[in-house]
Amino acid sequence: MSSVKEDVKDIWLGLCETVQDRWVSFVQFLRETWPLLLLLFAGLMLVWWLADPPPPKRIMMATGSDGGSYQMLAKKYVDYFAKKGVTIELVSSRGAQENIARLSDRKDPVQAAFVQAGIHNPTGIAGILSLGSVAYEPIWFFYRGSGLEISKFHFQGERLKKLLSMKTSIGEVGSGTHSQALNILKAAGLEQYIPQFLTLASTDGVDALQRGEIDVLFLVDQLESPNVQKLLSDPGLNLIGFSRAEAYTRILPYLQILTVPTAGFSLPRDFPSESIELLSTTTQLLVDDRMHPALQYLFLEAAEAINGKQSFFAKRGEFPKFNRSAFPESEVANRFEKSGVPPVMNYLPFWVAEFVHRMFILVVPFLAFAYPIVSNLPNYRNKRVQVRINKMYGDLWTFEQELAANFDPSQCDVYLSKINQMEADALSIKVPKKMASDYYSLRSSMDYVRNCLIRGERPYLATAKAPSSSKPDTQL
Repeated sequence: MSSVKEDVKDIWLGLCETVQDRWVSFVQFLRETWPLLLLLFAGLMLVWWLADPPPPKRIMMATGSDGGSYQMLAKKYVDYFAKKGVTIELVSSRGAQENIARLSDRKDPVQAAFVQAGIHNPTGIAGILSLGSVAYEPIWFFYRGSGLEISKFHFQGERLKKLLSMKTSIGEVGSGTHSQALNILKAAGLEQYIPQFLTLASTDGVDALQRGEIDVLFLVDQLESPNVQKLLSDPGLNLIGFSRAEAYTRILPYLQILTVPTAGFSLPRDFPSESIELLSTTTQLLVDDRMHPALQYLFLEAAEAINGKQSFFAKRGEFPKFNRSAFPESEVANRFEKSGVPPVMNYLPFWVAEFVHRMFILVVPFLAFAYPIVSNLPNYRNKRVQVRINKMYGDLWTFEQELAANFDPSQCDVYLSKINQMEADALSIKVPKKMASDYYSLRSSMDYVRNCLIRGERPYLATAKAPSSSKPDTQL
């Protein structure tokens, strides 16, 4: 039993001594190399800050008119971002064209906006990236009563003449609704009739249709929007479908076909009375191309959480959807489509995950540069010590040469004082254990010269030259 205790005690003492030696060696290492380590750390921080600064904690996002579907959707993004510690300030606008103009303006603080797919920038302004589509926006043709006597419409013949003779609003100029109406009318070859249509804002058009002031309303909006829900719940209104929807999707590739089953909107009313096809564009999430990648990831993460749920038209996980935008797709969106958000964002708070992700991206290439330097630090220390030992060997050799040539027994005290100073200088050197033999060889050589002087003798020169190798001769 006592033998086991002794073994345990010996092991424990050995571990303590090893840890103590390693700690002393580490402290000595830091004392000798801290300028270089500090320089490396400062370089890393500088690269980290300049190459990829942290994202801002506040951004501005353009929506649309007050109370519109874009504003309702944007408020969900505001709540989601707030949980991540980022503030979104919503900015009302007159519609898609204004949103695009503000995003492309390098002096405008707006960095994100919802815009309908198919809204093109006529001046070709750059600086805007797409993060994909986040929702369907069906194209609705509501009309009052049964004046058209149809549920499917194809813009030709007597039915077209009937429509053109009625008061029809195609949305406010500059709005997404107006732009989509122009695209469809031009695709149908009806440009000449555009001037005779009314251009009421969406909310004004809805109110005018319900009051009977207009007969037909062209509206592009999400199913959940208050305007669409108000029209769908009005029993005095009917909905027109597109019998040639497939043809329009070939002419306007950004359009998609959505099918509404019989009585899909209201079983009690049997509305619509038969299955119809609607054309639909999508809501694009556009950002300034200077937006920080971490914020782009956060927008995509929010889109997946908010818009990725199953809805009347969309399947679960269908949004965000990519590759249907006239604007260049963000590289962040491409990476998100392939592999989702960086793994750290799934397990850490946003700001911590963002820091870790940036550090990982920067540290890996930085370490490739710094590793050779760090790995050579022990050699650097050894070489520094070896240079000092070699220099002292050289000084001792020179001193011994002088004694051999001009030895004066009456000057022994002066000689001893000099050799003592040389030894004091040697004692100030912090020597790694691996170089202890060289160090003590130097001390022994000094001691030999001192003993000769104490006896009043001229030191014997074993060689006639100073050591020149990396490991100096120990016999002087």
